[in-house]
Amino acid sequence: MVSDALVEAESRMKGAVRALEEDLAAIRTGRASPAIVERLAVDYYGTPTPLMQLATISAPEPRLLTIKPFDPGSLKNIERAIQASDLGLTPGNDGKIIRLVIPTLTEERRHDLVKVVRSRAEEARVAVRNVRRDVLHDLREYEKEKLISEDELHRGETELQKLTDRIVEQVDEVARRKETEVLEV
Repeated sequence: MVSDALVEAESRMKGAVRALEEDLAAIRTGRASPAIVERLAVDYYGTPTPLMQLATISAPEPRLLTIKPFDPGSLKNIERAIQASDLGLTPGNDGKIIRLVIPTLTEERRHDLVKVVRSRAEEARVAVRNVRRDVLHDLREYEKEKLISEDELHRGETELQKLTDRIVEQVDEVARRKETEVLEV
């Protein structure tokens, strides 16, 4: 019973780490990465659709992204979505392909992005602690209902804390890597 709760906790905590990694992938660094625009919602026949479902996105050069829509009719909508986003990129198109030149980041913008990375990492830490709180509550309920002994409860609490510490360290590592990437000139 305790081990099942810990397995579920680990799965949910790792989900928070994965969500953080996906979230941070969308933060623009000085390098072109398709992840910057993959999840961008494009109005496609009245339905918001992620760009990655509408086009092939590639980075042929370190500071250039190319977007080749599967349906050439969606070119204008993709262009509008990029301009409306907070990416700060200006699309250029030749009628078939959209080119996004990734400008170098200013020092001030880099520090702003580091703040964003830190706040997203803190959100992930909070999510992990919320999972810990929920599982701890469940363990205490099990003990109250006499489904587990007091010793099992203490062992479970100790294991849960070790798991939480390990996952929070993973969150910190992901955030550190992204900060280094953002600050890299």
